[in-house]
Amino acid sequence: MKLDHAAIWTNNLEKLKEYYVQFFDAAPNSIYVNETTHFSSYFLSFESGARLEIMHRSDIPDNKNDIINLQYKGLIHLAFSVDSKDEVDAKAKQLAEAGYQILRGPRTSGDGYYEFETIDPENNRLEVIYK
Repeated sequence: MKLDHAAIWTNNLEKLKEYYVQFFDAAPNSIYVNETTHFSSYFLSFESGARLEIMHRSDIPDNKNDIINLQYKGLIHLAFSVDSKDEVDAKAKQLAEAGYQILRGPRTSGDGYYEFETIDPENNRLEVIYK
C-alpha cells in the first residue's frame, strides 16, 4: 500500500499552486471546477510520485490553529527530501530571499536529518530534509 496524496484547503488556489510549482517543481494538472458545489482544485505531482491536492471552496472557514508558534495534534507538516546538504541550504536561501520565513535551521536534527522548517503562503508548515 502507498499513500496517494495529501490535501490542503486554500484561500488562494492560484497563489498556492504557483508557490509549489516555482519552489518545489510541482507539475499541476488542469484545474477541476465543480460549479454545483463551488469547489475547485489542482493535483500537484512531484518527481517522487507523491501528489498534493490543493482545494478551494469559499465556505470553508479559516483554521484557528497557530501553526507557526504552537503545534496541535493532527497533520502538522509536509516534508520534501533532497539529495544533499547543499540542496537544503540552497532551498532555504532561495525561499528566504523570496521573502518566506525560515522557522528553524538549516540544522542537523537529533535523528540525523539535515533540515530546515518553513511555511508556504498560507502558513502550512514544510520541512526540506536530507539524510
